[in-house]
Amino acid sequence: MEQGAARERATERPSPPFGDDAARVPEQARPHEYARGEHTHGEPAAPAPASRVVRHSVRGQILDALRTALVGGELVPGEVYSAPALGERFGVSATPVREAMQRLAVEGAVEVVPNRGFRVTERTPRELAELAEIRALIEVPVMLRLARTVPAARWAELRPLAEATSTAAARGDRAHYAEADRAFHRAVLSLAGNEQLLAVADDLHRRSQWPLISAPAVRHGVLVADAAEHTALLDALIAHDLPVVEALVREHFTGSNT
Repeated sequence: MEQGAARERATERPSPPFGDDAARVPEQARPHEYARGEHTHGEPAAPAPASRVVRHSVRGQILDALRTALVGGELVPGEVYSAPALGERFGVSATPVREAMQRLAVEGAVEVVPNRGFRVTERTPRELAELAEIRALIEVPVMLRLARTVPAARWAELRPLAEATSTAAARGDRAHYAEADRAFHRAVLSLAGNEQLLAVADDLHRRSQWPLISAPAVRHGVLVADAAEHTALLDALIAHDLPVVEALVREHFTGSNT
């Protein structure tokens, strides 16, 4: 593994810059102090379970940061990024970065480039349309069923989540809008009480938010309009206006790229 890491460092080209100091993992959460198994004489060694928890936490933070950079377009489709170079930016070793990238590879967001790192997947408008079609096939029937059975008061509890999408959209913050958008859809679908449905729908939703090949930044007005659909949908659900609910949810998937 040492030789493989050395080859990766030797053959990498500089990764395109992205992120800032805010994306760096906090010092207290970094895994390198525990990874070596070192401890000061006279002090008890850190228990193994705690080490695993710390490492898992760091990997999760890196994964979240990479997903945010991916959605925000800071990780550019077609570009190759090495784990050591990204690790330096986050202030961690290459290991948690590599593990997080491997998870993104499973999700289809990146692909492994031997001895170089990971290339961000280049998606096409057709792939985006296919994802929207699948999401509609899954989510529309569920939302229509919930519209007939869930009381108005329960729908009203989701208002803060819809407002969060509007706030992010008004700032033009695509990365935070993506998070708020998924949170709103998860909350709606969670009312069906089907955990498998929730996992599949969330995975498809995340994939649909990845940037297209050479795509320009999503216009501010597009985000605002998409967020407004969440508010309008809640209003229709609270009023039990089923024809409007159906029209809104179908339009949301066919007319939106978020």
